Amino acid sequence: MAERERQGGCMCGAVRFVASDVPEVYGICHCEMCRRWTGSALLGVSVPAGNVIWHGREHIATLQSSEWAERAWCRKCGTGLYYRVTERNEWFGATEIPIGLFDDPDGFRLDNEIYIDMKPDSYAYVGEGHKCLTRAECIEKFGRIGEAGEARTKE
Repeated sequence: MAERERQGGCMCGAVRFVASDVPEVYGICHCEMCRRWTGSALLGVSVPAGNVIWHGREHIATLQSSEWAERAWCRKCGTGLYYRVTERNEWFGATEIPIGLFDDPDGFRLDNEIYIDMKPDSYAYVGEGHKCLTRAECIEKFGRIGEAGEARTKE
């Protein structure tokens, strides 16, 4: 799997990032939170938190969207920036960056879709060879990730 450095940012440019060792694969999440946050599904590349340098941090707002993860956005333009696991477990620090934020979003390959049983029937992603997990399979694999948590904004 080829990995490289990629840059990107929000719609208004107030927040920029440089990510290193970026995988060429991405996943799609169809859970209700991701659908409401993005307006459809989250198409994200998983990058360890330590591999992302954020510029314009003063413009980043976060929301503890569950007991185990936070979501971030640009305070100026509202662009969703990342979903990050905050609970200390084997996925701690995993940061899902939407592929649309990369300056060059070409070259990514669909690897998996999760919460596939929660995907609305109004759209579908095509391609061969990617894995699909239901909500129950996600809970079995990732533990309490499927449980709803109380959302709190960090100021």
